[in-house]
Amino acid sequence: MSKKDLIAPPHNAVLRRAREVQEPTTIGGYALAIAQALDYSGVNSARILQSVGIPLAMTNDPMSRLPVATLTRLYKACVEVTHNPYFGLTVAKFIQVSNLHALGYALAASANLMEFCSRLQRYFRLASQTTEIGMVESADELALHMRLLVDVSAETEDAFLGFVVLAMRRLYKPEFNPLRVELHHAMPLDGPVPYESLFRSPVLFGATTPILVLPKGDLENPLTGACAELAQLNDNLATSYIARLDKSDVVTTVRQKIIEYLPNGDCTREKVACAMCISPTTLQFKLASRSTSFQELLDSTRKELAGSYVRQSALSITEISFLLGFSDTSNFTRAFKRWQGVSPTGFRTGAT
Repeated sequence: MSKKDLIAPPHNAVLRRAREVQEPTTIGGYALAIAQALDYSGVNSARILQSVGIPLAMTNDPMSRLPVATLTRLYKACVEVTHNPYFGLTVAKFIQVSNLHALGYALAASANLMEFCSRLQRYFRLASQTTEIGMVESADELALHMRLLVDVSAETEDAFLGFVVLAMRRLYKPEFNPLRVELHHAMPLDGPVPYESLFRSPVLFGATTPILVLPKGDLENPLTGACAELAQLNDNLATSYIARLDKSDVVTTVRQKIIEYLPNGDCTREKVACAMCISPTTLQFKLASRSTSFQELLDSTRKELAGSYVRQSALSITEISFLLGFSDTSNFTRAFKRWQGVSPTGFRTGAT
C-alpha cells in the first residue's frame, strides 16, 4: 500500500466504510458548496477534495453521503490552504437549498419562518446525522438548540448556522437578524468580527451547545415563495429518504408508511406492521420505547398533512378528506376543528 493510500483512501472505500459501520454522515451535496467556496478563494477545489478521498463526481443525491471524519479532514485542509480560520462562514454563503435536496426545497416553500424552523427540526437528519435540533419557545423568542451527537469541526458549526440565517434573509427579507448566536467552539484568535458581520447580532463562544435565537414576531409573517403543495411533496420525499438512511428509526418508518397508506383508507397498525415485517405487538413495543404510539403518529401525521393540503387551493375539501383516510367530509371537518380551532374552509380563507 502506498503512502498516498494511507493518507487518502479511495472514495469508494470511504463511502463503503461509512455504510458498513453506520457512522454519522452528511449529505454529499454539502461538498459541492465547500468546493465552490474553495474556488472562490482561489484554490483548486478538485485537488483538495481528491486529497481527502472525496469523489469529484459527488452529487446532491441524498443517498450519496460523506462520513463526518472525512468532512472534518476536508475542512482542516481547506483552512490550511486558504489560511482562513473563518472558512466555514465563507461556505455558508455558497450553500443553496438544492444542496440539501428535498429538505432544502421544502424549506424554500415554507409558509413562514416558523414552518421553516419546524421542518429543519424534523428533517435535518437528511442533511446531517450529526445533530438533533430542538425548538424552545418563549413569549418573544424562538431558540433553535443544536444537540451535537458527535464532535464536529468549528467550520461545520459556522457553515450550518450561517446558512440558516442567510437562507432566512433570502426567503423573508434582507434586514432579518437573529437576536443572538451561541457557538460551541472557541472564538478564533483573530476575534469575532467576521461572525458579527455575517449574523449582525451578538455572538457568544464556548457554549454548551450551538443555539440560534430568533425574534418570534417575524416568524409568522408570510414568505413570498410559499407553496404548500411543493412543501408537502418534499416533506414526504424527505421522510422517505430518512427512513432509507436509518432503517432502525421506527418512528420515521411508521410515518412514511402512514403517508403511503392514508389515501387508500386502510391505514392500520396491523398493515404497517406487516409492511415492516414485524408483528403489531412488536411495533407497539418499539414505538413505546420512543414514547409514542401508532395512534399518536397517525393523528399527528394527519394533522400536519391536513394543514398543508388545505392551503392547496387546487384540492377540494372532499378530496382532502379521502387523501387523509377519512370516510366522509364531516368526520374530517370535526377532526380539523379539533386540531386548528376552525373549519377547513375558514382555515383556507384565513391563509389566503
